[in-house]
Order: sequence, then structure tokens, then C-alpha cells
Amino acid sequence: MKPTQALHELGQSLWLDNITRDILDNGTLKRYIDELSVTGLTSNPTIFDLAIKHSESYDAAIREGLAHGTSGEALFFELALDDLTRAADLFRPTHNQTKGVDGWVSLEVSPLLAYDTATTIAAAKTLHARAGRPNLFIKIPGTPEGLPAIEEAIFSGVSVNVTLLFSREQYLAAAEAYLRGIERRIAAGLPTNVGSVASVFISRWDVAVSKTVPDNLRDKLGIAIAQRTYKAYREWLNTPRVRKIIAAGYNPQRLLLASTGTKDPKASDILYITALAAPDTVDTMPEKTLLAFAEHGEVKGPMPPDGGDCEQVLKEFGKASYDVDALAAQLQKEGAKAFVDSWNDLMNVITSKSAALQTA
Repeated sequence: MKPTQALHELGQSLWLDNITRDILDNGTLKRYIDELSVTGLTSNPTIFDLAIKHSESYDAAIREGLAHGTSGEALFFELALDDLTRAADLFRPTHNQTKGVDGWVSLEVSPLLAYDTATTIAAAKTLHARAGRPNLFIKIPGTPEGLPAIEEAIFSGVSVNVTLLFSREQYLAAAEAYLRGIERRIAAGLPTNVGSVASVFISRWDVAVSKTVPDNLRDKLGIAIAQRTYKAYREWLNTPRVRKIIAAGYNPQRLLLASTGTKDPKASDILYITALAAPDTVDTMPEKTLLAFAEHGEVKGPMPPDGGDCEQVLKEFGKASYDVDALAAQLQKEGAKAFVDSWNDLMNVITSKSAALQTA
């Protein structure tokens, strides 16, 4: 059995953290679905920036958009929706077979809206309607300003991938926003065809402390945070409120483990994949990491639902003068800024490529 299939059979969904028109056109994504047990896909501005910058596959669509007077952000969303609806159709059989649990793709609202609740809600509704696919998540940051937008989007029937979460507390706040939206839907007698995942970023923790961390704690912080959050997630699944929405026909929000590519060149290239194997969760991984795990991965067993030794490890970080709560807030702010920077880079690529194609 392939390692990717073994991980899938453990109960964890393997999603690809990448999208390009090339992997759609040349059949690579379909092959990953058929051969590597990939059951979903996530995207972000950096991924699209690289895809459009380094490929001619978008040129014809860009020319067509420009001919119709579409440019900048509007042109990007046309390109992104073309790619993601095609990907969504590839994952549609999985979505149908799992009754909406799996088979999702994700599109992000503009990161410039991370601190603007009202505009985020409007953008999420518009993009969801334009996609016209039941298995497309709209990514909304789990910032304090994003939480009301998450609740409102869920209530409005927009499936949401809550992004930019870094701690147990941030995760629980996102889960609460999701629950409020679902409970409002139940009270209003609305359909149950709304899904959600809550994406907790892992490797960025270890990157943040890499220059100062003692050797005995290197590459352990992200995993400890994941274990602590997974414990909270398992407990959340057993609460009366969650049991009530399940009884009403809703799939509960799933925990998604993101940023799982290894950044430390001295560590295993599948460090996080091996450590974060866990039933009823999603691991979205870069293409390089997916292929590495398919080649030499091993499923050693699931993460302990009780958090294992995470609290002891986090206590050791506290003794080493790391304030985990403060770092979580810092990482979320830095993450939002990094997304804005990537978005601006993407808009610059769209603008420069548009100009070059018009000149040609």
C-alpha cells in the first residue's frame, strides 16, 4: 500500500496546496487523485502569483479578458475561478461520495479585506455565487474582524475555509463563529449544504523561533501546537452543540493542518506529515511534500487525541522564555501582512503581464 493511501485510510484527507493551469491541462492533478489519494485542493495568492508568472498557459485568457475590458483584480478572479471550477469538477465525485465531507477546493477573498468585515462578507458571497460549485470553499482569515464575516457567510450558505489560524484559542474562536452560523441556519430552517474547515498553520511556528530555539526543542513547537489544537478539536466534536448540528444533518467543521512543508533543511522533508497523521482531519501539503511522502513516507500511527506530551513541550518553551500566546497573535498579524504582500505581488504580475501581452 502506498504511504498516501495508508494515510487516507487512517482517516486523514490529503489535499494539494497548489493549483496551476498546467497541472490541470496535462493531467497531473487527475493523476494525483487517482494514484496518490488526493481528495482536495487549496490555493492562495502566492500560488497563483507563481503560476501566472512562470507559465504561458494563462496568456490567451488574459488577452481575452483584456479584450473585454477586464483587468487587475477582476481579471485575476476570472483566471482563478476558471482553474478552481475545473479542479472542483475533478473532485466532485469524491464530494458526492462523502456527502460533502471531502472533495473541496478553496479560493481566497482579497487579503486586503482581512480587517474589513462587511466587505469580506460581500466578496465571499459574490465569489461563491460566481463559482457555482457546491464544493468550493471561500477562504476568510480567522482574524478578530474576520470572525463575524465567517459566521455571516456560513449563515448565508457560503462554505468557508477559515485561514490564518495559529493556536488552539484562535481555532476555537473560528469554530465558535462557524457554530453560530450553523445554529442560525437551523433556526431559520435552511438547507444543510454548507461546509467548513479551520486551517491551523504549523511550520511557521518553528520558522519563527528557528534562530533562537535550543537544539533540544528544534522543530517541536509547531507539532506541539498541532497536538494541543487536535485535542481541543476532538473535545469540540463531542460537545452537545456539535452533536445537535450533526443530528440536524450538518457535517461538522473539520480541522485542517496547513503549512506542513518542512522549512528546516536539517529536518526530514516529511516531518510534519508523519507527526500530524490524524483521523477526521485534513493535511494540505505542497506538491514537493506530497511527492516526498508518496516516495518514502510511513504512517506510524495517529496523533494522540489527548494531546500526547504537547503541554510538557510547551512548558519547556515557556521555560526558554517563549510566550506562545503572544507569538500566536504575532504570527496571525504577520500572516495577514504576508498575504497582502503576496496579493500586491500578484496584482503586479497581472498588470505587467497584461501590458506585455497588449504590446505584443
